[in-house]
Amino acid sequence: MKKAKESFVPPERKGTIRQEIITLLEESQFLTAKDVSAEVRIPEKEVYGHLEHIQKSLGKTGHHLNIKPAECLKCGFIFSKRDRLKTPGRCPVCHEEHIQEPLFSITASQQY
Repeated sequence: MKKAKESFVPPERKGTIRQEIITLLEESQFLTAKDVSAEVRIPEKEVYGHLEHIQKSLGKTGHHLNIKPAECLKCGFIFSKRDRLKTPGRCPVCHEEHIQEPLFSITASQQY
């Protein structure tokens, strides 16, 4: 006897995915893309695309996407000049693949 296929019901959202990510990053200190992925329940690959869009659109709102750059866990090289948000695959100095992921948060921009 065959089992009846269960229908998939997507999780209920309180807003758009980007709105959820913004709220999460405003309420948290710093989170990795994996942390965001787990909280918002989307694949990690999608998080980076949303973060890039959020980074561009936040300037209009008076907020800023803070990024603690990735760091090599072997030699301590910091990827401070990297434009891409994804974790690098390999350290350019020691060629090691053990890289601490970049961390993200959102804060209100400072007005001077």
